[in-house]
Amino acid sequence: MPQGQPSVVPNDGLTTRQRRNRPLVFVHTGQGKGKSTAAFGLALRAWNQGWPVGVFQFVKSAKWKVGEERALKVLGESGEGGTVAWHKMGEGWSWVQRDIASSEDAAREGWEQVKRDLAAETYKLLVLDEFAYPLKWGWIDTDEVVSALRDRPGQQHVVITGRGAPEALLDFADLVTDMTKVKHPMDTGQKGQRGIEW
Repeated sequence: MPQGQPSVVPNDGLTTRQRRNRPLVFVHTGQGKGKSTAAFGLALRAWNQGWPVGVFQFVKSAKWKVGEERALKVLGESGEGGTVAWHKMGEGWSWVQRDIASSEDAAREGWEQVKRDLAAETYKLLVLDEFAYPLKWGWIDTDEVVSALRDRPGQQHVVITGRGAPEALLDFADLVTDMTKVKHPMDTGQKGQRGIEW
């Protein structure tokens, strides 16, 4: 297994193993393609390790059938790796027993469930797909999110995707990737295609 060498070893009193096994917060942001795809790649790795995975899709319509959803659900039900739970805001969230009037209310309801799952340590990896948008739009308070993530118990890793992630979240996160578009087929009029975009 490849092992990188950190450029800095902090004087924090932790052993190498303790520092290595610290739970992480990832943010995949920027104008380029691949933010969610990278997050779902992490979900595959987590599944392979036997970790329970929770995917929360903010913003995307429930009608949008992404290939990763089907693949991860099938893997989660296979009994070979970890479990996978998939929740979509557009479906009104599977745990909500009432109609939600607006997308903003639905996003807040989803965040409340994420906080409950963090407190209960339901998942070892949480993918908050397109979660940067409700933060950017002011639907959910970024400081509250940072506080909840800072205080989360156990060994829970969290991946947040979406364009325009707020600066306070970027400052807090352990790993930030800015997907920069250099070139895209849509620039020449080609629409998204099956197997590539979904």
